[in-house]
Amino acid sequence: MKKIILSLFIILTYLATPIFAGEGMWLPLLLKQLNEKEMQAMGMKITAEDIYSINKGSLKDAIVQFGGGCTASLISNSGLLLTNHHCGFSQIQQHSTLEHNYVEDGFWSVSREDERACPGLTVMFIVSMEEVTGDVLKGVTPDMNMRERQSAIDKNIAALSKTYKRLDDQDILVRSFYQGNQYYLFVTETYRDVRLVGAPPSSIGNFGVDTDNWVWPRHTGDFSLFRIYAGKNNRPADYSPDNKPYIPKHYLPVSLDGIEAGDFTMVFGFPGRTNEYLPSSSLEQTEDLHNPARIAIRGKVLEIMHKYMTQDESIKLKYVTKAARVANFWKKMQGESEGLKRTHAIDKRLAYENEFTKAINANPSLQKKYSAILPEIKAAVKKADQWVVIQVYASELMGNIELLRQARRADKLLNVYENNNTQDFDNERRKLLESQAGFFKNYVLAIDRDIFRDIVKMYVQQTGAQYNFPALEKMGPTTERWDDEVNKMYDNSLFAHPEKMASLADLSPDVVVSQIKNDPAYQFSHDLITMYNEKVVAQADAGADVIDSLMTIYMRAQMEAFPKRRFYPDANSTLRVTYGKVNGYKPRDAVEYLPQTFLDGVMEKYKPGDYEFDVSPKLIELYQKKDFGPYGVNGKMPVCFIASNHTTGGNSGSPVIDAYGNLIGLNFDRTWEGTMSDLNYDVSLCRNIMVDARYLLFIIDKIGGAKRLVDEMTLVHPKAKVKKKKK
Repeated sequence: MKKIILSLFIILTYLATPIFAGEGMWLPLLLKQLNEKEMQAMGMKITAEDIYSINKGSLKDAIVQFGGGCTASLISNSGLLLTNHHCGFSQIQQHSTLEHNYVEDGFWSVSREDERACPGLTVMFIVSMEEVTGDVLKGVTPDMNMRERQSAIDKNIAALSKTYKRLDDQDILVRSFYQGNQYYLFVTETYRDVRLVGAPPSSIGNFGVDTDNWVWPRHTGDFSLFRIYAGKNNRPADYSPDNKPYIPKHYLPVSLDGIEAGDFTMVFGFPGRTNEYLPSSSLEQTEDLHNPARIAIRGKVLEIMHKYMTQDESIKLKYVTKAARVANFWKKMQGESEGLKRTHAIDKRLAYENEFTKAINANPSLQKKYSAILPEIKAAVKKADQWVVIQVYASELMGNIELLRQARRADKLLNVYENNNTQDFDNERRKLLESQAGFFKNYVLAIDRDIFRDIVKMYVQQTGAQYNFPALEKMGPTTERWDDEVNKMYDNSLFAHPEKMASLADLSPDVVVSQIKNDPAYQFSHDLITMYNEKVVAQADAGADVIDSLMTIYMRAQMEAFPKRRFYPDANSTLRVTYGKVNGYKPRDAVEYLPQTFLDGVMEKYKPGDYEFDVSPKLIELYQKKDFGPYGVNGKMPVCFIASNHTTGGNSGSPVIDAYGNLIGLNFDRTWEGTMSDLNYDVSLCRNIMVDARYLLFIIDKIGGAKRLVDEMTLVHPKAKVKKKKK
């Protein structure tokens, strides 16, 4: 208890200096001390205790981490769970067949008996959280290097996890905050019986696909529905037909009142990773080296994919998902770089560092400890510059050239062979060969060959001769024979031809291994990885350890230099609250975006037969008849809206909660101009994109015919009640 009181006292000293309203991903445990007054001044009508409590049901009991990477929320007293369509996509796809294509047509269970089990899918609740910094850093000294420090921390966490009191079916997670200066322990419960309940067709759930990704205005109904099932006493259990729908401590009522500009919004979820406290030198590295390299490579990959996709409809079907995966990060990197430039992020960070330096120099004790920290970080980052481009190119080559990824699958087979285990060899060979049908189903050799030819040439031009390797030099990428050598590789490689791979089934282990080791694609990937491990990994890892160690000190220095400033921790996949307001924005000169979109916009984008913008006949009919039920407003059907909440990956599926604690939307994306919020939040550009709750209800009811699910929810009109009180 003394540790907790001391920690809160220290944190309370950070309260004075204002930050952007909406900036920050805050620990719900500390909202009372750090955020409640500001949230209520922005319009929130509930209390911090309503958001996080261990003594009664609160909002945090309606929030789960979904599948380990997304967020979901409970919206009924019977375990009904709401998340994004893209978060539940693999489960939707898993249950799809040629006869019942739930991806294309949607899925709506007609009863609870029809809800589909999803093996391996779990959801995790946070039961409680507590600061444990003293326990975790016990015995950790300033003279330890990064590896020694982490080893001591790991031992302390292991000891703490063994002794910390919790139920037998609960788990312990301990996570680092503020660059390793603070640690929090989370008691968690994981439910293992989660079933698919409903999902719209992809023409709604993924409307706009790649073109609209990271873009506003948006018209995507990105949602799906699941249900948590529990065993005896409402506790976690493996799947069983005898399990019952989970009864939550709290679930979110759904507001039918909608949103208006200026409304308070809160997003509750599990944001993945941010780096808000990087120094200017790291931002420069991101803007000048890292992002341009990735943008250039992926731009070339997309150019080649799209060239073939526009020529052949069958190729488009094979590559639409692949292209979207490549484009997602490519587009994000462009938006991030553009946002950093437009908001003058580096100049602002330099100004902050000048302020930091003045504060340090004004305090002799701080000056003694921290006067060298920024120069040391700058030097370490500058030294790391030499590794950035090679790291990007090596990872992008292995990630975007399918032939190389295919060849690397054989590594496990070769490792088994080295152990002289014939039975294991046969098992691994069988697994390798069984995977080939799935690989070649969506593989076009010509596309992959062109990608290899162009981005390997880019690799040579951008990384320098010191990162060449035998298989690369043998092919002569800077000579006139390059194209012929690439063609020869693809013609001769086992891994580019299904019939050659199939021939491995009947060969002896010795012959199989010999053919793999002599395969040109395997030799290329092997030599690339060997070179990378020998010339890059050790030095780059050592440099990263130095930077991490310095960043721990720099974070501590900032908190000591500015004792009245609020510091929120970077995202690390733990439960966080972020809050803001419904608001449009002006991305550039003479352009202004409104905060709400409507079904009218879907119809304006409609392109019959187009995989991105096709619309179902049922939706068109409902639109033409203006048959929106109780979910429309003034003859229009709201679809999406934006607000200034600070979100990132992992917030996909997070509920958007109004001032009264009700669900008003579902978070699923950010605007392109504001994707730099992982590094630099700026309220002028940073917006998160959400599906309007009224559109969810409309689709469930009118498109899905699943009114039973709407009836299971608690629908409310909080604004109407407030208006009545005023009268």
